[in-house]
Amino acid sequence: MSNSTSTGLVVERLRDEIARGQPGERLTSTRRLIESHHVSPVTVARALALLAAEGAIVTRPGAGSFIGPRRSVGARADYSWQTVALEDRATDPGPMNSMLSMEGDDGMIPLGTGFPHRSLLCGPALGGALARAGRLPDAWDAPPVRGLHGLRTWFAQAAGGTVDRADVIITGGGQAAISTTVRALIPAGGALLVESPTYPGTLQVARSASVRTVPVPTDRDGVIPELLAEAFARTGARAFYCQPTFHNPTGTVLAAARREAVLAVAAAAGAFIIEDDFAHWLSHGRPSPPALLTGDDDGRVVYLTSLSKAASPSLRVGALIARGPVAERLASMRLIDDLFVARAIQEAALDLVSRPAWHRHQRALAMALTRRCQLLVAAIGRHLPATTLDLHPRGGLHLWLRLPSGIDDVAVAAEAHRAGVAVVPGRGFFPAEPSAPHLRLTFSAVFDEADLEVGIRRLARAAPALAKLSA
Repeated sequence: MSNSTSTGLVVERLRDEIARGQPGERLTSTRRLIESHHVSPVTVARALALLAAEGAIVTRPGAGSFIGPRRSVGARADYSWQTVALEDRATDPGPMNSMLSMEGDDGMIPLGTGFPHRSLLCGPALGGALARAGRLPDAWDAPPVRGLHGLRTWFAQAAGGTVDRADVIITGGGQAAISTTVRALIPAGGALLVESPTYPGTLQVARSASVRTVPVPTDRDGVIPELLAEAFARTGARAFYCQPTFHNPTGTVLAAARREAVLAVAAAAGAFIIEDDFAHWLSHGRPSPPALLTGDDDGRVVYLTSLSKAASPSLRVGALIARGPVAERLASMRLIDDLFVARAIQEAALDLVSRPAWHRHQRALAMALTRRCQLLVAAIGRHLPATTLDLHPRGGLHLWLRLPSGIDDVAVAAEAHRAGVAVVPGRGFFPAEPSAPHLRLTFSAVFDEADLEVGIRRLARAAPALAKLSA
């Protein structure tokens, strides 16, 4: 039993006791909780601390823990006035919320999350790095606004090409970098070209900033340069957001022959390319192609990357790389948003990636992702013959599964959830009408690889139309 699960069980036991009791009553003693649940004193202490932080209990050293005062619930206020004041800039976090959960609930198999399972990440190594970082004499001092010099140097070297430390700005993860970049480059009412399909988090950032997203079609070799040129000419857009390497959700890699063409199209339009290299450390063993950034000589590419996918979802450390006046604007925007990323977190990230264990972790992660991808592909072939995998990716975390025409992907995802497997419908990845129904399936989020097969079997039972070949 995991420590987090043990803590949750103790918390629920105490909540039941609190609900039955009266304010001021003494709760079950720590010793009895340890004995009845077969947990450690640390686990019980954590449970009590959680409830105390909520105000549900009051702890008195030497006396025990007692039920806290009941909170009175007044009449609900009228917030309807806010509808007018907020205007039409609503966002829909649904697609992102469904991708954030790391574990299934009550046997739910997670084939829809956005991060690898913790067993594939480097939690123990990161714990050691954070402990060492916390002992540094300046760990809690304010860092340089653009980030620690050593961490910026490391990101510059990882990006390749002629990137220098001075070109790097440390951010609070990849999502923060996307938000900063979109708002810095595109005015409200302006247009942002995006691949179709694309990452829903970028679509929601644009929506919240009153930026129009314009879809540009892709195929198994990435964005189509001729259609990109047409979109620039038609819209007058000044930026194109793309994921050239291990695209989310399709897994495509922009073909080498198209990379120069995409740079040339952007140059002709006088536009920026926002290159999201979120999967930089998620190759399945083969070397990843060089970033678009490495072929850019005139500061056209604004490059984003993050450690969150490969190290830990809670290591919210990423980088923006830009050159020229745009770099100053991005640095100013970062400062306005939240000043800087905490120094201790940056120190821990630098410690983590500077040790030999980081390279060993990368190799182990690549092997695990390769194996899991193959297992999920094979399971789909056995149990979902009516579906189509246009691409077997060489990196990333996902498969992009095309469903038969006429199938409702949202309804399929809902039925799958009831059957005990979480998947993400493809509709939220399209900035306009979907070209076809899809599901995004994640092969990295389960603890036991056998659950990949079980999950696909459950999906087949939940949506029989996917398991039957058309006559």
